[in-house]
Amino acid sequence: KIIEGLLADLNLPKEQKEVVKRVIHATVDLDYARGLIFHPCAIEAGLAALRTGKNIVTDVNMVKVGIRREILSGFGGAVACLINDQEVVKSSSQSGYTRAAISMRKAHQVMDGGIVAIGKAPTALFEVCDLVRKGKARPALIIGVPVGFVGAAESKKELITLPVPFITNQGGKG
Repeated sequence: KIIEGLLADLNLPKEQKEVVKRVIHATVDLDYARGLIFHPCAIEAGLAALRTGKNIVTDVNMVKVGIRREILSGFGGAVACLINDQEVVKSSSQSGYTRAAISMRKAHQVMDGGIVAIGKAPTALFEVCDLVRKGKARPALIIGVPVGFVGAAESKKELITLPVPFITNQGGKG
């Protein structure tokens, strides 16, 4: 009720407003009320993916633990976060690429038709964008809100050019 009162003058579709309220609840940051950018089909695509039991792929465990797995699994979906996968760690140390980017490469097949939620690593979002452009990944929705001074804003700019529904924001705030 407190957040609803603070957003009384916010003119958004109901479904988008519900997402904004949850983001503000989690962050206590009212700037998200006017800072989130929604592709016109984002909510519909995300709900369809969830209802049909598709997976959610995350870049880091911090995002993974924020997803209510018991609800997701009730629809048949699962959460995948491969940041600490032994093959990912080994490949990262040998190649010099970030674990976040390599984890997205490894997870590309389980993200098809599902949701990708990037909450920390710009390199993960850049990799997902590259996989989509090359036709190697076909997520239904990409939530791209990586944080940082290096690459975060640029990765979000790249995201909004893709032919895939998205939710993001501008700048380095994640």
